[in-house]
Amino acid sequence: MKEASLFKYYFVRYFFLALAVMQGLAAIAILLQFQDSPKNRFAIFVFFTLAMILISIHFLVFTKVKRVAVGKKKIEVITSYRTKQYDWDDVKELKLLPFFNIYSLKLKGKRKKIYFLPAHDSEALFGIFSGNMELIQKK
Repeated sequence: MKEASLFKYYFVRYFFLALAVMQGLAAIAILLQFQDSPKNRFAIFVFFTLAMILISIHFLVFTKVKRVAVGKKKIEVITSYRTKQYDWDDVKELKLLPFFNIYSLKLKGKRKKIYFLPAHDSEALFGIFSGNMELIQKK
């Protein structure tokens, strides 16, 4: 069974959270370091607002990204505390989100979608068309 590398998974999962923390720290540094002026207040407002937007994106979108191992007959959804196996018959919908290079998986009997990264490198990471759209390589 193939799954994406751990580095790729954690990088995608926590990128926006790390960026939000840096924006928040920049706002705090401007607040504590420089004198009070309208220009500095505006910069603090922009950095703090951007940090809140990025934290919201992290909690709304990227908490749904899971580690998934894909095989010819089964799919394993790997979380930190358990691994759950599903047959391909349980898959209701599988879509590639091309701009993000993430797959969307909908299982029968489940309300929420699972987002996961492909195991192979895609040729067009940010484009509409990718050279290899297959999830499992055929021999």
